[in-house]
Order: sequence, then C-alpha cells, then structure tokens
Amino acid sequence: MSFCSQCGARLTVRVPPGDHLPRYLCEACGAVHYQNPRLVVGCVPEHAGRILMCRRAIEPRRGYWTVPAGFLENGETLQEGAARESREEAQVEVEIGSLLSIVHVLDAHQVHVFFRADMRAEEHGAGPESLETALVRVEDIPWADLAFPSTEFSLRRYLEDRAEQRETHHFATLRRRLT
Repeated sequence: MSFCSQCGARLTVRVPPGDHLPRYLCEACGAVHYQNPRLVVGCVPEHAGRILMCRRAIEPRRGYWTVPAGFLENGETLQEGAARESREEAQVEVEIGSLLSIVHVLDAHQVHVFFRADMRAEEHGAGPESLETALVRVEDIPWADLAFPSTEFSLRRYLEDRAEQRETHHFATLRRRLT
C-alpha cells in the first residue's frame, strides 16, 4: 500500500498507539489500514460415492486439480460462499453439510474453510475458472496433481471420516506456500 484509500495521502508504516504490530498509517487523516487474512471457502461435493473435482483454468496452479473453492464475498455466509463457488466453478448445485476443516495458510495470509456437501444431481460442467470437472472415484483422485496442500489435507480428512462414518472438524496450519 502506498496511498490512503480515505484521503489519498501517502502512507507510512509504524506501530500505532495502543497496538503491537506495524500498520499502514495515514498521517493526514489518521486512518489505520489493517491487513488481515482473507477467507477462502469451499466444499467436498459427493455424488453416489464419487468426489467432484475441478481442474483450474486460472493461476495460481493452473492445470492442477482441486475441489470447488474461492474467496468469500462480502454479504455472504461461509456456507453460501461454498455453494456459490460450486456453481461458478463446476456448474453444480450442492447442499452444504457440516464443517470439515479449517486450514490456516499463514504465508498466503489466508484461512481456508471446507464443508462436506452433497450434489443434488450428477450433472456438472466447467465454469470460467475450470478447464474441466470430473466425478472421481476415491482410487482415481489425482493426488500428485492437487493444486493446494489445503485441498489435500481436507480431502484426506474427508475420506478418513467417511470410512469411519463420522463427521469430525479438522484443523491444520500450513507455514510455507506452495511454489
């Protein structure tokens, strides 16, 4: 950040009074510009024992596989965001279920929240952010070609829970960004 979004003046970086971290400060209007983690929401959609996956058409990790997920928008709940991402990336309506995982991706300044989901119908297709979509059997999940560690963590926990017939919440912290 170089300029204040409130008044347009140049910003400085220093610890504001009463705070403990350096922040972008506007000396002209006094605005403090906080930078906080962004929320990514997604789900693991299932239909008839198969998992819906999307091959990314955008960077980062274009060409790699993931489950439907993306940034939460203002004015929507976590569950609404996860359902919207499924519509946008895979042209599918899902019923969002229970919380699956929360993954703190520290180096990317993100928190990834995944839910379990049921597809309402088998039909799916690639949206603008996907090269293709596929309903895959567990043994056909492209583990070596997954886009993000948070996706792998969540998929593995999902399958473990499914095998044990339970719905547990899982937490992870990732400290290094995938290159």
